[in-house]
Amino acid sequence: MKNKFGLPESMKDTVTFYCPGCGHGIIHRIVAEVIDELNIREITIGIAPVGCAVLAYNYLNIDMAEAPHGRTPAVATGIKRVQPDKIVFTYQGDGDLAAIGTGEIIHTASRGENITTIFVNNAVYGMTSGQMAPTTLLKQKTTTTPLGREAKTAGFPLRVPEMLKSLEGTVYLARETVIAPKNIMTLKKYIRKAFDVQIKGLGFSLVEVLSPCPVNLRLDPIKAYKWVEENMVPYYPLGEIKNNIL
Repeated sequence: MKNKFGLPESMKDTVTFYCPGCGHGIIHRIVAEVIDELNIREITIGIAPVGCAVLAYNYLNIDMAEAPHGRTPAVATGIKRVQPDKIVFTYQGDGDLAAIGTGEIIHTASRGENITTIFVNNAVYGMTSGQMAPTTLLKQKTTTTPLGREAKTAGFPLRVPEMLKSLEGTVYLARETVIAPKNIMTLKKYIRKAFDVQIKGLGFSLVEVLSPCPVNLRLDPIKAYKWVEENMVPYYPLGEIKNNIL
């Protein structure tokens, strides 16, 4: 019987470094499939930052560049302006994009830079032992909020697409998760739309992905996926937040 589910050309055949239950591998697969289906592998450049997202260059079989922590949109902007015929995307975690890189993502979106951002939100700093991130939920326990996050001292969790929605440079903003097959299929549609926005030269696009981090949640993979469904999805509603595709 012929195998119909082979490895995408835009993904390397290698052993994963990600922890069991981590959503990054699923997201990599979706991005690779979309790149192949759009036939843009030879002209695509991905930008990886610091954090777990930096490992993307180990798995994606495309040209990749690495950026300092939080500066991924700035690096992507420079590459896209110098090589406007390339398809340029950033692959960022919540600590990178929503903390040290908040200024970069806001102004990149405000300028309407014709790049695509894949934003992975697992509500915690994954690589550096589970500290509170800007997306950490209220009452969520982390290594720096052992009693749970409090709004009075740490503010409220940041909803990035909603924050960027008012900016005229943003064309497409969406949010999905990887907790079930139906969500994964919808996520792929959103990511394809985001890349299509760039291909058509329309402006800035971003897709947020709610993803589990079982190790730092101190849950097994199945319970971690359930935690995302029961805790993250209610606060971070799924769907297309802005769609100005012509």
